[in-house]
Amino acid sequence: MKALVTGAKGQLGSDLVPLLEAAGFEVEPLSSSELDISDSAAVLEAVKKAKPGIIINPAAYTKVDLAEKEKDRAYAVNANGAENLARAAKESGCPIVHVSTDFVFDGRSPVPCAEDFEANPLSVYGASKLAGEKLVAAAVAEHVIVRTSWLYGVEGHNFVKTILRLASEREVLRIVYDQTGTPTWSADLATAIAGICKAIEAGKKPWGMYHYSNEGVASWYDFAVAICIDAASIGMPLKCRRIEPILTAEYPLPAMRPAYSVLNKAKIKKTFDIEIPHWRSSLSKMLKELKGR
Repeated sequence: MKALVTGAKGQLGSDLVPLLEAAGFEVEPLSSSELDISDSAAVLEAVKKAKPGIIINPAAYTKVDLAEKEKDRAYAVNANGAENLARAAKESGCPIVHVSTDFVFDGRSPVPCAEDFEANPLSVYGASKLAGEKLVAAAVAEHVIVRTSWLYGVEGHNFVKTILRLASEREVLRIVYDQTGTPTWSADLATAIAGICKAIEAGKKPWGMYHYSNEGVASWYDFAVAICIDAASIGMPLKCRRIEPILTAEYPLPAMRPAYSVLNKAKIKKTFDIEIPHWRSSLSKMLKELKGR
């Protein structure tokens, strides 16, 4: 089966492409510079040319704070871009796997969020991703939407790389501890998506919404501490000697974040019979890979 992958050089796409190839897919990787998914004509032309058996959409506008000012661009990519791909999938008769986010929730749930929990985004980014989910589902019945959380990887900009940079420059870091979720390594999410694609290729019809993150729970403070401990243990040069926990109110940002966005993953584990690694073990693996580059 041929898989068209958008955002192929991004954080998730760069992990996904080689995994799909290893799983036996013929991959048409299109980076954001090669395909602007907000351009409906370009999307239709790319899909017609590639003739894929499945479309996978990791492409997204992910600048959470800047989205508060660049609302039109965020919606153009995350909502209209997703719809463009879904419509092209419908026209070409193939399914689509679309990636979304925990930021569709408001963080008020006292328990991990299941797929059927009410979405109530607090930010433009979250609202644009929720709009994309709805447009994909409306455009093509044969869809899988995978929400994930706190994504990081060897490629792209992410929290892990930011902490490593700051920890190499400063002796003290101040990190928010009253926002809780689950860090997710892009390589693990890519493995799960490749498994979903194999299931579809095998004739299964697992259409609908799923949640995927690594196992476990952490605050941003916990995450930062773990990054520094693991980085120091493998000899990465760090100047930081102390990490202080602070409240969200002490570090205001343009976009509001959900205070609690842990995802319930029971559905994806049962449907696709997958085991999900704990975020601590995945973080250690990612840092070793990053250091080896």
